[in-house]
Amino acid sequence: MRLRHRVRLWVNLVNGSTLAGLAAARIGGATLAQLPDGLLVATGYRLPVPPAPAYTLGNVIVTRRPALAFDTPLCRHEARHSTQYAWCGGLLMLPVYFAAAGVSWLISGDVGPWNVFERAAGLADGNYTDRPLRALLRRRLSAT
Repeated sequence: MRLRHRVRLWVNLVNGSTLAGLAAARIGGATLAQLPDGLLVATGYRLPVPPAPAYTLGNVIVTRRPALAFDTPLCRHEARHSTQYAWCGGLLMLPVYFAAAGVSWLISGDVGPWNVFERAAGLADGNYTDRPLRALLRRRLSAT
């Protein structure tokens, strides 16, 4: 395992985000498996929230899918979120992430395209489509 992945693994253990991921996986009835780079995947998640095809808490990628291969765009996207947890202080990332999702919704009508965390993780890899700013904002910005 590369040093950066080892550091991410330990930081996310210490900041509690991976433990939260393990708890979410257990509560959601998911099955855990190891992935490369210190990641875990929790497949078969049964809870209805969040509605995304996958989400990450620390080094745990949680999905309703029966499997998630490591070499897929979605897994790479979620692995980038794992690194974001390490950089953002673990669970402290959640309120900031939700604020970024709210800003994205306000300016585009969708929680993903203008969310800085989703952009940094790769919109297309996370199954997000880029959306333009709302018409009112486009008009305001073009008038200045």
